[in-house]
Amino acid sequence: MKLTGPFTQILPLDGLPLKGALRDDQLRIIHNGGVLTDDGLIIAIGDFDVLQKAHPTAQIDEITTPQVLLPGFVDCHTHICFGGNRAKDYSMRIAGKTYLEIAKAGGGIWDTVTQTRNASEQELTETLIQRANRHLSEGVTTIEVKSGYGLSIQEELKQLRAIKAASAQTKAKLISTCLAAHMVPKDFGGSQEEYLNMVLNELLPMIKQEELSSRVDIFVEQSAINPENALTYLTKAKALGFDITVHADQFTTGGSKVAVEVGAVSADHLETSGEAEIKLLANSDTVAVALPGASLGLGMNYPPARRLLDAGACLAIASDWNPGSAPMGDLLMQAAIMSASEKLSAAEVFAGLTYRATAALKISNRGILAPGMVADMQAYPCSDYREILYYQGKMKPVNVWTADSTDF
Repeated sequence: MKLTGPFTQILPLDGLPLKGALRDDQLRIIHNGGVLTDDGLIIAIGDFDVLQKAHPTAQIDEITTPQVLLPGFVDCHTHICFGGNRAKDYSMRIAGKTYLEIAKAGGGIWDTVTQTRNASEQELTETLIQRANRHLSEGVTTIEVKSGYGLSIQEELKQLRAIKAASAQTKAKLISTCLAAHMVPKDFGGSQEEYLNMVLNELLPMIKQEELSSRVDIFVEQSAINPENALTYLTKAKALGFDITVHADQFTTGGSKVAVEVGAVSADHLETSGEAEIKLLANSDTVAVALPGASLGLGMNYPPARRLLDAGACLAIASDWNPGSAPMGDLLMQAAIMSASEKLSAAEVFAGLTYRATAALKISNRGILAPGMVADMQAYPCSDYREILYYQGKMKPVNVWTADSTDF
């Protein structure tokens, strides 16, 4: 067993509700705290001196400087398995070009599809490991990773196999999602319905057979997959045993309604969600996932995070790290900046980055610091947890622990 501490403050983030608004005075704070771990799991958490006396043979991992301990962050929406970059797109965007103008000039999602198809599985694996390890160094210990830049049976399988290979070569926990329904590929000769049926009948059974993913995502927009076809596709994918998540309400509404109707675990983006969509999500078990990185990258408004929380929704915050609309990939910085605009409390931000994000992934063994939970933790070089958001993401953790490592 190992006893890590003493920490100036520990925020276990336990005992908090899954849905609705949170105040900072609801946070439990352990002062001069320690965490007892064994074989990657938390055994006990509490006063360091008390734990040390109770477990005199435990190995001490001594913390000698002021540090605040949090659970590892959970990024429940990323696209970090891709080839190339879209710097040209970004340059055109900040010069005033529209999404359609950029696409007509050869940019957009299809540009990344082309670059990803040109990359080998090994190249995708290696770059994914690099991005995952950067995220890990910044306190993100669990990372969802989507396909969706292959858009053919073999290329989608290549991406998902790369994610599976990378998961064995990083200390971060990677969770894969099939986003073959990102858009109908330009080189597909049939209709939207025919493409989705090919994914359902040919690709998803192969994914299940190889155990490459248990999750399916879809981009619901009239310019991508329309709501009617999305509902049919997701209903059938769910019947095959896949958990469902939805890119919803990014440019137009309709996606969140599909997500709630099909019982999706999450509806992600929500930049255009109005009162009707907020009410739907708040009255459902579907997690609302805000992606401030996309708002920053596209120059759009943030999702209505404040109104979602006040209505009683479960709000998670993810990076949307991707080569097009959200290339920054700094989860804490994005969340901190959005919190200033949306007036989110520190408790709401940290909940959205940890245990509420685990709900969007249907995992229950991480996201809080408590006995029996995975020992994914991060510590910041400060004495007061409020300093972490105060520096708007520039303060990074000085220590990151995962279940299968002592110190990253």
